[in-house]
Amino acid sequence: MAADSDPETEVFEITDFTTASEWERFVSRVEEVLNDWKLIGSSAGRASPEKGEYTSGTWEEKSQEINFADFKFSITHHYLKQESDKSDLKEELEEDAFPLAMQDLLCMNNDFPPRAHCLVRWYGMREFLVISPGTNCEAITSESKCNLLLSSVSISLANSGCQVPMFVQIQQKWRRLYAGECQGPGVRTDFEMVHLRKVPSQYNHLSGLLDIFKAKIGCPLTPLPPVTIAIRFTYVLQDWQQYSWPQQPPDFDALLGGEVGGVEFGKLPFGACEDPISELHLATTWPHLTEGIVVDNDVYSDLDPLQAPHWSVRVRKAENPQCLLGDFLNEFFKLCCRKESTEEILGRGLTEEEGKENTDLSAALSKLTEPAAAPMSKLSVSSMVHSARKHIRRHRRVDESPLSNDVLNSILLYLFPDAAVERSSTGTSDASDGRAAPPPSTGGRSEPDKDSDYNLFNQLKSAPSDSLTYRLALCVCLVNFYHGGVRALAHLWQEFVLEMRFRWENNHLVYGLASGAPDLRCCLLHQKLQMLNCCIERKRARDESRKASDGGKERDRQLPGGGENGRRSRRGEGAAGATAATAAGSGAAREASPGKSWDSWSDSEDEFFECLSDQEEAAAAKEGEAEKGAAGRAKPPDGRLHPHGTMTLLNPSTEPMYIPVTQEPAPMTEDLLEEQSEVLAKLGTTAEGAHLRARMQSACLLSDMESFKAANPGCSLEDFVRWYSPRDYVEEEVVDEAGAPVLRGELSARMKIPGNMWAEAWDTARSVPARRQKRLFDDTKEAEKVLHYLSVQKPADLTRHLLPCILHAAVLKLKEEESLEDIPSVKKAVQQATSHASKQLRHPNPDHKKLEEVISQLVAVETVIARARSLKAKFGIGKAEAGEDSEDLEKFVISLLEEPEVAVLGAGRGPAGSIIHKLFVSSQRAALLAPMDDDLVRPGGGADDRKPMGGGLNVPDFPPPAGREILLRTCVPRPAPYSKALPQRLFCVLLREDFRLAGALSSDTSFF
Repeated sequence: MAADSDPETEVFEITDFTTASEWERFVSRVEEVLNDWKLIGSSAGRASPEKGEYTSGTWEEKSQEINFADFKFSITHHYLKQESDKSDLKEELEEDAFPLAMQDLLCMNNDFPPRAHCLVRWYGMREFLVISPGTNCEAITSESKCNLLLSSVSISLANSGCQVPMFVQIQQKWRRLYAGECQGPGVRTDFEMVHLRKVPSQYNHLSGLLDIFKAKIGCPLTPLPPVTIAIRFTYVLQDWQQYSWPQQPPDFDALLGGEVGGVEFGKLPFGACEDPISELHLATTWPHLTEGIVVDNDVYSDLDPLQAPHWSVRVRKAENPQCLLGDFLNEFFKLCCRKESTEEILGRGLTEEEGKENTDLSAALSKLTEPAAAPMSKLSVSSMVHSARKHIRRHRRVDESPLSNDVLNSILLYLFPDAAVERSSTGTSDASDGRAAPPPSTGGRSEPDKDSDYNLFNQLKSAPSDSLTYRLALCVCLVNFYHGGVRALAHLWQEFVLEMRFRWENNHLVYGLASGAPDLRCCLLHQKLQMLNCCIERKRARDESRKASDGGKERDRQLPGGGENGRRSRRGEGAAGATAATAAGSGAAREASPGKSWDSWSDSEDEFFECLSDQEEAAAAKEGEAEKGAAGRAKPPDGRLHPHGTMTLLNPSTEPMYIPVTQEPAPMTEDLLEEQSEVLAKLGTTAEGAHLRARMQSACLLSDMESFKAANPGCSLEDFVRWYSPRDYVEEEVVDEAGAPVLRGELSARMKIPGNMWAEAWDTARSVPARRQKRLFDDTKEAEKVLHYLSVQKPADLTRHLLPCILHAAVLKLKEEESLEDIPSVKKAVQQATSHASKQLRHPNPDHKKLEEVISQLVAVETVIARARSLKAKFGIGKAEAGEDSEDLEKFVISLLEEPEVAVLGAGRGPAGSIIHKLFVSSQRAALLAPMDDDLVRPGGGADDRKPMGGGLNVPDFPPPAGREILLRTCVPRPAPYSKALPQRLFCVLLREDFRLAGALSSDTSFF
């Protein structure tokens, strides 16, 4: 006793039973989620779902994470979005109404939905909750943990009054095993599952499944209420041997036999290289059967697919089938990531031939200095260097050239069809004198189609579909895929740049480009080629003008064919002008520049609109001295185009006003405009910077003033403003001394500002006709800049330049192919892809990943069209005669592409059903007769060993079903005879290596 009373030996242990355990916290957390989602209370009162609503309706879900100690779970609410009818809700609200999930167990409107959650298919519910382990958590495999979770679910549902069924995912996720519970007022439904690898023999038919269903219900009533049965058998067709794939093979003889013409290089390939439809699944359904009507046991079965009242079909599509257009686009797009230059790619062959090339080129240059009997016109630098390059290419070994000569010549003839005509002519350097750039070909398209194409190139910032740039893009894409990849591409580009230089040096216009200034709506490469063409046009016009003057033609006569000047856009009157290059021929006498002009800031102030020979310069100097001696006399007019209506000069008022021949403004590409903008922006906002900026922008104004002074001697700034900017000359009616109304005019307010740039330019401007002025556009300098720009482009740069044209061509190809199939979803997809591409390509630096998405969209469209053609070939739509059946079949095929499952009208007796039946029959005969064909040629076998074919075999029309789904439903009282009659359901899935039973067993809990 003394030891027991010792205070040191007494230990007090206090257990606080008021502290919540981890399990209680988990239950409480589940209840909080149910309250937050407002799932408390009765769920009854909503109308039954309509037929097919589970497939066509919108399913939504929301999730939240919860923890059980340190184990993470995710609770997800799945529900079908429906518009609730308040009037029906009030009528149906009863205290003892079944929960919504129990009502859905017996609903037959949405059996076997083709696209839904597995629990929706097995139990037919439109709303449920799922608790599953977190992403990186282990599966719930032990029975004790499963029971603990189910107990938590049961307590949470009871405490909160929630009538939405709640499931717990157990075992591994791939098994899709769930256990759950649904509680209502006095009722409860338990959801249980069985999952096996193999189907037990006793449950491999309907009679065995009925036995297990009745045993599981355990109904005490006799006789048992009738069981409602719904059955679906699925048959899979994989053998398409009887129907050839409709994709046409490429013409390899044309591609590789030296006959590669413009037709081949002008087309992008299209179609799938393999069948994009891998399987056809036929579902035969008996939706409303009762026990006793149908027999299905291990000996005999009444379930003949041809007698099924409902057929439905779905197709299994091949994942990412290889498509020709998609391969071309992807291979072309990969070049954008290459960093090698053309010299690096072709460097090995060029290095070996470097010595020979230098020798040939130096020999070509030295040949110019040697005496020769040939005319000097043929001994130009460009002609000799060009012949040397031809000599180099001719002696280059074939194996070192990425592109064969035949392919290269075919490509160049496709790009430059005018070269074939040119080379078949005299071959002299003057052969192109009468040639002009050909008008863009329409290709036989109608006006709406042409307008659509032009709008498309404007959208994608590519190039017109009949332009050289567009054809170059097609050739580059085909060469990259078929003829050697990036090395062949670099070789082609090198030859293209040489052709551009040859045309510039020999005054040949570039074929396939619209005349005029560069079109800023097109890609930069197209603008550069247009700029080169402008330079060639100016150079040719200048040469023609010089030839005309050297031939002794009259000084003031205008050459025929002189185009109108672009000054119209700068004048309100819309007066016509003429190109300075084709204006009046220049005489032997020229005006010498008396001194620096107003725009002497130019770096090229010693360059004139027309170059003067030595004799002409001497004559111009003499003329200038004569003009200085006769300064008091008025200069004769020069450079007149035509009178400006009835308008006269202000002083003297009787002299008519003439519109002068003016220089065309300098064409510019978008990169030059951007550079000019940057230069002007760097001048700052100071007064000096603003003044210099105005002078830089007024070079064209000064040129026009000088031309106007030359055409109208004695004119004033007011006269120039009346022609050039009429709005800046204000006229008003006044009364003179005699009382008569007269018109008097004066310059506008902005023209009277002190230091006005117009007045300063007018004072500085000399009387010089356009042909004697300094050139606003130096075609030689600009052409060399363009040729240098082209020569330094890497294959990756070229690919980025031509990518808009390739996407343009791909969209046109898709539109062309879609027009043959008429698929609504494809039209919409093409429009979306075009819009997406337009947004990306108009950006100066498009996002690489977003461009990949655009290409993926285009490839997806190609795949859909290929699938449509595959299905049409299999259903014989192209071969069938036009009629109602043909239209129905086309609609059926389009529905197969756009819907998850399509019902077959008339089941096996309809037009589509008959074709499907024939497909299965052909597949069956091919599968069963193949071994017999092997037996016929068995080594060592005689004639007696051969088996009979066809007649002796009873070949079934359909293979064994790949999947069987049987749905059993009834409504019986459980657990006692006096309990409420509650819905019971068993969904059975029988596959070759999968057996699943999903049961929903309801019981009355009022007295139990």
